[in-house]
Amino acid sequence: MALTLAALAYPGMLGLDKVSSSPDRIIADTQWGPLTEQDRDFVVKVRAAGLWEYPVGQIGLQKGSSKAVITASQHLIDGHAALDTTCRKIAPMLNITLPNVASPQQVGFVNQLKSESGKQFDTDFANILRMTHGSIFNTVAKIRSTTKNSLVRALADQANDTVLDHITVMEKTGLVDFDQTLFQQTTPPKLPDSDLTPPPPAAGQPEVVLTPPPTATSTPVDINGIAGGNGAPGSGTNPNPSAG
Repeated sequence: MALTLAALAYPGMLGLDKVSSSPDRIIADTQWGPLTEQDRDFVVKVRAAGLWEYPVGQIGLQKGSSKAVITASQHLIDGHAALDTTCRKIAPMLNITLPNVASPQQVGFVNQLKSESGKQFDTDFANILRMTHGSIFNTVAKIRSTTKNSLVRALADQANDTVLDHITVMEKTGLVDFDQTLFQQTTPPKLPDSDLTPPPPAAGQPEVVLTPPPTATSTPVDINGIAGGNGAPGSGTNPNPSAG
């Protein structure tokens, strides 16, 4: 498998915006198909999403004041733990560096929700997460329809199901202000690149693992089935520390 390490260096700009003027530029030829800039950045985006939505789900289990918010929180933890497993399996196969911390904007969402309680928490929880999932939904569809890499395609399939599920459970809370949410979704604030970019992991830092809940119903992609038994070494187990 021919990989160009320099081209796969940690991207300078992620978030919801395009990372370059040519996101379809091929940066590596792999045995699972060519890998483009937007393919690589999609894997990183999925990982970063879990790094803030998973802890928000944990917060929701503690602070949620309605059954619907508790249910939505359970779905966040379940879905992102499974997506995280898939990301961590395919990233070394594609030589993609994953972050251990979400972007500053995403960390800001977590800190905001940590500071709230009661009805205010429930309302902001539902609207922030409905907005962010709605924003990424089109990106998932674009990747799924254009990528030539079978590993990225499998992740997009899983992400599509997960994001749609999370959109649905947020709407079922009955708290989503659609006018406001759709406006924010389609006209996001112009933030500096640094706010939208999850920082690269520090050298030697253990990989953060999002632990599936005991009652997990979501399942990671069967990478060995796609890769013909040539999955990442040790992908069935992970001795690294877990989040939460």
